[in-house]
Amino acid sequence: MDLLIVDDNPANLMLMSRYAQAIAGASVHGVGCASEALAWCDRHDVDLVVTDFMMPKMDGLEFLHRLRGIGNTAEVPVIMVTGQGAKEFRREALVRGVTDFLSKPIDRIEFTARCRNLLELRASHRRLREQAANELIMRLSRSIESRDSETGAHLDRMARYARIIAAGVGMSDAMQERIQMAAPMHDVGKVAVADEILFKPGRYSPEEYEIMKLHTVHGYRILDDSSSPLIRLAASIALTHHEKFDGSGYPRGLKGEEIPLAGRIIAIADVFDALTTQRPYKAAWSLEEALAFLRDNAGTHFDPVCIDAFFAKLPAVLKIRAEFAD
Repeated sequence: MDLLIVDDNPANLMLMSRYAQAIAGASVHGVGCASEALAWCDRHDVDLVVTDFMMPKMDGLEFLHRLRGIGNTAEVPVIMVTGQGAKEFRREALVRGVTDFLSKPIDRIEFTARCRNLLELRASHRRLREQAANELIMRLSRSIESRDSETGAHLDRMARYARIIAAGVGMSDAMQERIQMAAPMHDVGKVAVADEILFKPGRYSPEEYEIMKLHTVHGYRILDDSSSPLIRLAASIALTHHEKFDGSGYPRGLKGEEIPLAGRIIAIADVFDALTTQRPYKAAWSLEEALAFLRDNAGTHFDPVCIDAFFAKLPAVLKIRAEFAD
């Protein structure tokens, strides 16, 4: 959980940061001015903000007003630290969205208890939102199945393969879980593809292939701008899972690490399962052929680091393949 502390007084900033570091699971970020704090929040997800009221150039109330204008902070709890005791001030602060107050001088026990309680509430709220987002993802994913030749087992397998690769490249447990939950939405944009193209049994014409490639953009537009980190991750995956490491993929021709890591992971999981699964338009490849294809295309189609992670965890991959067979 990310806790941001904003105070122009270096001594107070250091003191509160030290207190906050005693909170289990808290990642503490301290900044010395409100404008720097706003820039930080614009680039990162934050779970709790502790801000001083009396600051130069931009006081705590103006900072709070601007903070609430940033898309991902509308529901972030804010503790305001002040020596002010007037009811009028506190009323104004509450109207603007302050969650709680702390009075100077800061008491260590009170500070850590209030921060810990709000972080726990924030974590609970995030879990509920993630569960709702996950349910939405699975329902939309199932709706895609009715318009595609892919099976529910394909979605289960490739999502689990993706988690294995994510673990192999060192992602946190939370990100591994998030990638597994988001992966089934990779082809949600196919709902916008005409049936005569989506269900065509033979090879696409060049014109049809260009239309089919747009499912990546359609999927991104369906999922983009969500307040849920899970849905935003699914949007990125939908857009980038057909990009190739050498820049020859679509829709944007991204190259190497320009492709988000989640997109590079899903590309391997999706292709491996597609190759080893029978579809109406093709027979299943043998396991040996599919593995050789992945190895041969490391550095061109696929991220070599992700390929190494896949092969390092191959026994776990094969166990999932057997357990979730069609």
